[in-house]
Amino acid sequence: MDEKLKIKISIADRVYPLTVAMSQEEGLRSASKKIDAMMKQFEENYAVRDKQDVLAMCALQFASQLEQKQIDTTIDGTETIARIKKINDLLINYLDK
Repeated sequence: MDEKLKIKISIADRVYPLTVAMSQEEGLRSASKKIDAMMKQFEENYAVRDKQDVLAMCALQFASQLEQKQIDTTIDGTETIARIKKINDLLINYLDK
């Protein structure tokens, strides 16, 4: 069982105190750094009115990446099943001879 840690995560110049499992700490800190880096990139490359707009764009970017990975996994799984069925059919035909 993971011990709980009290940590502080900074996102967009705001500090968020969290209580998390030890196994989650590294991932949360890494995510916080990635969010801040992406925010900086959006602020440098686009005319944004406020932090909320930048945070919304970051959320959209991360969510779309996650969705695309799920779509890619589903496609790969479908192709794998089709290949297995084809191999199975070949084996059945071979064994029937």
